[in-house]
Amino acid sequence: MGSFLHVVFVGIICAALGAASWFATPRGKNQVLLRSSVLLSLTCCYLMWAITYLAQLHPLIVPRRSDLRMEY
Repeated sequence: MGSFLHVVFVGIICAALGAASWFATPRGKNQVLLRSSVLLSLTCCYLMWAITYLAQLHPLIVPRRSDLRMEY
């Protein structure tokens, strides 16, 4: 359960950064492009981090030690 809370907590931080960047972008003809770029970058970075973090916590293949004798 602890790993889930880490992912949610970082997700809330990324959402807050996205909301802050929404209001902090300067006005102009490229405002929509800047907003989209920042939000897309935050989303992609968060998803990459979350997938990597959760994959390391719960691997699909259990690692095996190769320096043990066969009877162990």
